[in-house]
Amino acid sequence: MKLYIIWALAVLFLGDSVLRTFRSNFNFGILVIYGITAMLWIYALFHDPIDAFCAVGVGRVLRNLFFCGVGLFCALLAFVAVSGYSNQPQGDEQAVIVLGAALRGERLSDVLRRRLDAALAYWQQHPETLIVTTGGQGNGEALPEGQAMRDYLVAQGVPEEQILVDDTSTSTEENLRNARALLEQAGLSADVPVAVVTNAFHCYRAGCYARQAGFSQVRTLPAGISPISVMPCYFREVFAVLYYWVFKSSLTGWMHPFVGILSLI
Repeated sequence: MKLYIIWALAVLFLGDSVLRTFRSNFNFGILVIYGITAMLWIYALFHDPIDAFCAVGVGRVLRNLFFCGVGLFCALLAFVAVSGYSNQPQGDEQAVIVLGAALRGERLSDVLRRRLDAALAYWQQHPETLIVTTGGQGNGEALPEGQAMRDYLVAQGVPEEQILVDDTSTSTEENLRNARALLEQAGLSADVPVAVVTNAFHCYRAGCYARQAGFSQVRTLPAGISPISVMPCYFREVFAVLYYWVFKSSLTGWMHPFVGILSLI
């Protein structure tokens, strides 16, 4: 029965990996999926020698370490899933900060559109709230993300004077530091309640970075993602949370030179 399950998972993950190769941009989450696919096929094809090696001695220790790692991964995956909905807005927020994500030329990516739609829905219920759009211009983008986000919201009926635009930031941390500066220029201190809008899997770290930027009353407004993005985004975020707990910032630690290369989407 165990082998039937392994073979079924190996075939499913292989099909998924092939589809992602042609339909998705490469990112760290997809790399994790490729790694899981490879491990499933290696075990499916060579299970007898692998089981024999893992039965005694060093192999048994490595097997136990492997399953401990799998258990930790699953626990962190559950933490990421739950934490995205654990600190939602209360309705008294004076500003909504929308974190940037990729453009395709001038076109909003699905991830970014979902963030903007979540911010728009909140603003429609609280039309006195200021909105901050954040994000500079990256490779393949025809204009800064913050500007494209403002244009989208204005087209949906948000008055332009209620939107503050950060069009220079290149990371989540810069998004939030620049947003704080813009809000202070508009007369709102970092002590007022604010909501940070991002996709649910990203909410925990976004809230942590917002507090690092000086905001003292931070809530997070989770936006959804498309079903095809669930696995790579949540798998990637497990490692991102671990990295954050160790280094507290993408500006420190061994990953810093790769920020922007291993993109979110």
